[in-house]
Amino acid sequence: MRNIRKGTLLVISAMIAITALFGGTVLAAGWSQYGEWLGIEPAGPVPLQMPEEMAGLRTEYDVIVAGTDPEGVAAAVSAARNGLTVLLVDGRNRTTLGGLMTIGWLNTIDMNRLNNKDILNEGIFTEWYRMVEGDSFDVRTAAAAFDKLVQAEPNIDVLMPVETMEPIVETAGGAKTVTGMQLKTKSGAELTIRSKAVIDATQDGDVYAAAGVPYTFGREDIGQKDAKMAVTLVFRLNDVTPEVWRGIQQSLRGKPGYGSNEMSAWGYSDMYGYKPTQTQVKMRGLNIGRQNDNTALINALLVFDVDPLNPASIEAGIKAAEAELPHVISHLRNTYPEFSTITYGGHAAELYVRESRHMIGEYRLNIIDLLENKDKWDRIAFGSYPVDLQPTKPTDNGQVLFKPVKYAVPFRSIVPKEVDGLLAVGRAASFDTLPHGSARTIPVGMAAGQAAGAAVKVALERDLTFREMSQSREAVAELQKRLNEQGMKLEPYTIQLQEYQKHPTYSGLKTVLSLGLIWGKYDNNFHYDEPANPVEFALMFANARGYFGDELPTPQTAYLPQDLALEAELRKETLSLEEAAHIAAVALGLEVQPGEALPALKATGHLRDVIIDGIKNKDVLTFGDTYMLFRDVALALGYRAPVSTVE
Repeated sequence: MRNIRKGTLLVISAMIAITALFGGTVLAAGWSQYGEWLGIEPAGPVPLQMPEEMAGLRTEYDVIVAGTDPEGVAAAVSAARNGLTVLLVDGRNRTTLGGLMTIGWLNTIDMNRLNNKDILNEGIFTEWYRMVEGDSFDVRTAAAAFDKLVQAEPNIDVLMPVETMEPIVETAGGAKTVTGMQLKTKSGAELTIRSKAVIDATQDGDVYAAAGVPYTFGREDIGQKDAKMAVTLVFRLNDVTPEVWRGIQQSLRGKPGYGSNEMSAWGYSDMYGYKPTQTQVKMRGLNIGRQNDNTALINALLVFDVDPLNPASIEAGIKAAEAELPHVISHLRNTYPEFSTITYGGHAAELYVRESRHMIGEYRLNIIDLLENKDKWDRIAFGSYPVDLQPTKPTDNGQVLFKPVKYAVPFRSIVPKEVDGLLAVGRAASFDTLPHGSARTIPVGMAAGQAAGAAVKVALERDLTFREMSQSREAVAELQKRLNEQGMKLEPYTIQLQEYQKHPTYSGLKTVLSLGLIWGKYDNNFHYDEPANPVEFALMFANARGYFGDELPTPQTAYLPQDLALEAELRKETLSLEEAAHIAAVALGLEVQPGEALPALKATGHLRDVIIDGIKNKDVLTFGDTYMLFRDVALALGYRAPVSTVE
């Protein structure tokens, strides 16, 4: 057992206390699973008696933080440092702080830096980061660092695990307010804990969903109702000795896009060609995070068709991955000499889930905010990580839309619509699905968590609801002042216009990009002036059918053949205006003969002369021309650009 501070329920002590009160037997299963990673021996049988720590559990707190992932730890520590009493609670079967990083074994951080140099999110994230080995870290070090942050705050009580946690929602005058949490222990006892505020730091927005906050799911907001990024089961390699690591580094050296350091390695993109034995899984390039015991953790095994809100679906996904892993290990050993001596060391206890709910808050961060590197008056965090969209199905390899320079996450994006007394931080906050590909990173979430903890203090002092606070520049300025005094750097900034913003067809680019129809990858090359081809233009309409529904009834199958060799040949062809018009007309369900498509589109209002006149070479269209053509059709179909204001 750990030495636990009096007055604080930490990890297994909470299980002891509650079980002692309500009967039942305490098992050390959690410790046998995770204690080894923290260097802790499993406890023996626990006598049924009231432990001293139980006296510290209150019936009311200033704030309850639900979720012990990094974002939740940051929120709890921040609230405590601002003089608030805090209950940090988790409804998953966890006995270790850090969640995804320590139990899901995601031990490589997607860093957000300005120009690949300065860390953008100072504060509690940086405190924690300085306690671990680097961009990749040993999960035991990470868990100890989270624990150290929490242990240092006497105002924090930690209760984990609990069986269920539900928000207490009160309605007055039609307004809903969260006033605490109803907790059910592992033994079945129920606890009612009141609070002045609740911070939802769960991975999937479980608390706000239960409270009635509106949200979208997966890629629903761009018309892909059932699509969401694949999940990953992180697995461990044994026998990764210093000699093996040097072999990995040597293998990756000098290859574009590959690299390594003492703790991290990334590359092996030919693993995309690995032939899985399970239809539900796929390998991608390897992200390797080294441990301090001659092991390494691999983030590369993608699992599809997993509903992260359905325990049975999660279990099925884990089983599919488990069945595939022996074949993956064999492939690594037989394909790469540097892996020839490694052995399989098991997998994480939790799946790495990238996407589920997206809250609808007072402001939804949108893709144009990132594309234009926008500041926000109510900034609480900054992002710069590439917009990384992992695949949604086995036939997809995913894509990187582009790499922002710097964008601000507003306070309004953690304030939910329709329900007060509640803030939400982490990947399930108020982000559209596309910007979520960047904003879901842990440094951004921990910065938002720190802001949320301090925001509770400011709101209480000023007697404001969070919604009122989100509309008060004075209150938000006070929040930012305090956060800056507490180690964050939340200053206004201006990023100069990027080259892609200066192109005459930029407005068309914004439209196709906001629907996820094109991507500029890491170098933000959108191929404006390169010759377009009929396949790419036809794909724009085919892939937008989910968004526009019956307005685009018929994909242009002539340019989307099943034969890959034929498709490759079609991609080499140039695209004329007449041909582009015919592709659009067919997609719209218009029955036209050759030569009739352009007049028909003009007659139906789907294409305007001003767009046609802007095309310099009507025999060979550029990609920029196709962006403008698609935009005109989309506007005629009712497309509305993301709300994005200069702030």
